Amino acid sequence: MNRIQKFFTQIKGLLVHRFFQVLLFIILGLFAYGLMFSNVKPERVQVELFKPAEQTIRSTKTVEDTYKTEQEKEEISKQVADVYSLKKEYAKNKVDLISSIFDSAIEVNKETDPDEDHKEDEDKKELVKTDAQKVSILKEKLTDEVNKNIEESVFQALVQADEDELKIAKDSTITAVNNVMSSRIAASDVENAKKKVVEELGYMSISGDMKKASTSLARTAIIQNVFFDKDKTEEQRRKAVESVEPIRILQGQIIVEENQLVDRDVYRQLELAGFLNTESTIYPYIGLLLFIFLTFAAFYYYFYYSISKKDNKYNQLLIFSLVFILSMATMKTVSILADLKNSNLEYIFPGAMAAMLIKILLNDKLAVAMIILLGSYGTIIFNGDTPGNLDFSMGLYIIFGGLTAIIILSRPNFKSKVLVAGLLLALINMAFVFSLIFIMDSHYTRMEYLYYAAAAMGSGVGSAVLTMGLLPFFEAGFGILSSIKLIELANPNHPLLRRILIEAPGTYHHSVMVANLAESACEAIGSNGLLARVGSYYHDIGKTKRPHFFIENQMNEENPHDRLQPETSRDIIIAHAVDGGEMLRSHKFPKEIVDIAEQHHGTTLLKFFYHKAKKQDESTLEAAYRYPGPRAIMKEVAVIGIADSVEAAVRSMKHPTPDKIEELVSFIIQDRISDGQFDECDITMRELSIVKHSLCESLNGIFHSRIEYPEPDKLGQKVKE
Repeated sequence: MNRIQKFFTQIKGLLVHRFFQVLLFIILGLFAYGLMFSNVKPERVQVELFKPAEQTIRSTKTVEDTYKTEQEKEEISKQVADVYSLKKEYAKNKVDLISSIFDSAIEVNKETDPDEDHKEDEDKKELVKTDAQKVSILKEKLTDEVNKNIEESVFQALVQADEDELKIAKDSTITAVNNVMSSRIAASDVENAKKKVVEELGYMSISGDMKKASTSLARTAIIQNVFFDKDKTEEQRRKAVESVEPIRILQGQIIVEENQLVDRDVYRQLELAGFLNTESTIYPYIGLLLFIFLTFAAFYYYFYYSISKKDNKYNQLLIFSLVFILSMATMKTVSILADLKNSNLEYIFPGAMAAMLIKILLNDKLAVAMIILLGSYGTIIFNGDTPGNLDFSMGLYIIFGGLTAIIILSRPNFKSKVLVAGLLLALINMAFVFSLIFIMDSHYTRMEYLYYAAAAMGSGVGSAVLTMGLLPFFEAGFGILSSIKLIELANPNHPLLRRILIEAPGTYHHSVMVANLAESACEAIGSNGLLARVGSYYHDIGKTKRPHFFIENQMNEENPHDRLQPETSRDIIIAHAVDGGEMLRSHKFPKEIVDIAEQHHGTTLLKFFYHKAKKQDESTLEAAYRYPGPRAIMKEVAVIGIADSVEAAVRSMKHPTPDKIEELVSFIIQDRISDGQFDECDITMRELSIVKHSLCESLNGIFHSRIEYPEPDKLGQKVKE
C-alpha cells in the first residue's frame, strides 16, 4: 500500500468517530467561508460632492428612491385632467318647465275665453277679457322665480295666442330645448348653445310674436349642464398616483461611473444605497455563515443517515471533500484573475470537472448535489467583489454545465471517452453562453463573441482534461475501481491477458465466453456489467501456472490427472484460485478483481476428485475437497461463479438444446443455493431467476443449432451429379 493510501486510511480511521466527521464539515465550511468572505465584505467608497468619482460604483442592493418616486407621482397627478360631470336631469327639468309654462297659458286662455258651451254659465262667473288680466292670471300660476326670468312680451304673446298655436309652439320649443340640453354645455359654451336653440326654432311655422316668445323661453331654458366634479377628479388622480411603480435603484445598477461628476442626485443615490454609511454591519457575514451552515448541514445529514456501508461512507466523504476543496480553490483563482483583467474570464471555469469526478468515482446523486453546491457558491464568488450582488447567470452556467456532463457520462461507452464527452460539453457550453447573452440582449463586438465562445469551449475541454489527470490520483489514493481503470484492464494487450492467451489459450477462450455471459446477466439485474466482464477475463489467471492440468488446455493430449492421486489433483485444481489472487495482487490489481479470482468458486466441492478419493478411501472427508473460499460477497462474483460452471458444463454437452441448457442452468443455480454459496451475498431469488433467464438466452445464441453439411466424399459426389 502506497503512502497516499496509508494517509487516507488513517483519515478514514479517524472518521469512524462522529466528532471527526463534524470537524471535517466545520473545516470545509470555514474553508468556503474564507474564500467567499471578501465577496460579501461591505464596500466603503470615497466620494465627494461635485467631484469626479474615482471608480465605477454599482448598487449592492435594491432600494427605493423615494424622492424620485414622489416626484413622479406629483408629475402624474398634474397630468390628470379635471373631471366634469354632465347633469342629465337639467335637461328634463327645463323641458318640464317649458311644458308647464305653455300648459298654464292654455289653461288661462280656456278660462278667460269660454266657447259656446260655456255661455249658459255666464251668470255664474265673471269673464276676464283683457290681456293684462290674462297675464296676471298666468303669472299667478307660475312661481316668482320663473316670472322674474321671463320677459313681459313673452307673457303677452302667450295669452294672445290660440290653443293650437300654443301647442305647436310648445312642441317645437320642448324639442329644441331637449336637443340642445342633451349635449354637454360648459359655462363657456352656454351662449353658443342658446344660438343653436334659436336656429332650431327659426323654422317654426307660427306667428312672429309667438316665435319670439318661444325663442325667448328656449334661450332662458338653456343653461350650463356640465360641472367640475371634485370627487371624481380626486379619484382619478388617486388611481393615477397608485399606478406609479416605485422608482428603485436596482442591485448591480451603475450609480456613478469612473470620472463622472458626483452631483447632488448621484450623491443622494449613493447615500440611499448605503455607500456613505460609515457604520459597519455584520449582516452580510451572518448571512454567508447561515448559508454555508444550511448547505453543509444537508450534506452531513445525507452522509450520516443515507449511506449504510461505513467504509463506503468514509470513502465518499473524503472524495467529496477533496473534490469540493479543489473546485472551490479553482473557482476563486479564476474569479481573481477575471477581476484583475477586468474581463469575463469566469466562463472558462471548469465547473463540470467536479461533476465528472464525482460521477465516475462515486454516483450520480452526489454528482448532482456537488454541482448545485458549486453553482450556488459561484453566484457569490463571481459577483465581481460587489457585496450583495449575486451573479445568477454564472450560477446557472456552472449548474447547467455540470448536469450536462453527468448526462453525457451516463450514456453507454462515454465513461471511457471523457475527452470526447469534454468536447461535446464544450459545444453545449458555448450554446448556453450565447443563450444567456441573447436573453440579456447584450451587444458585443465580433471579437468579444469569439472570446466568450473560446472561454466556454475551454471550460468543457479543461473539465475533461483535469478529470483524466486527477482520476489516477483518486484511484490510487482510495483504491477505487473506476470504469476507466476497468477498460484499461480489459485491453487485450495487457501483459496478463496476453500471458493467458499464449500459455493457456483454452482458458482464454473460456474466460471470454464467461465474460460475455456474466456481463449480460449482471446488467440484467442492475449490477456492474463492466466489472463482471473484466473480472471474468482474469478469474482463471492462476491456471497459467499449470495450464495443461486443466482440460480446456489439453489439445489432444493425455489428461495428467489420470496418473495422479486425487489428493494431488485436488491441490492443483484448488491452487488456481489462490495462485490467481496472489498473481493479481503482485501486479497491483484492484481488490474487486482479486476477490473475483479468489471467490468465484466459493467453497464448492470438487465432486469428481472427491468421489474418486471416496472409492479409494471411504473415510475421505468432503471438507478436504472443497475450495478454501471465501464465498461470494458481491453479486458480480456470484454471477461469474454461475457463468463459469454453466459455460464449462454446456461446452461439454454433445448436442445442447434450449431445454437441456435451461435444465442444466437451473440445476447449477439450485445446487449452489442448497450448498449455501450465496449465504454471504445479497443477491435475491428474483435476481437469480433473472440471471438464469439471461444465461439461457446468451447460451442459446452461442450454441444454436447449425446446418449439418454432408461429408466431403458425399459432397463431391453431389457436385459431380
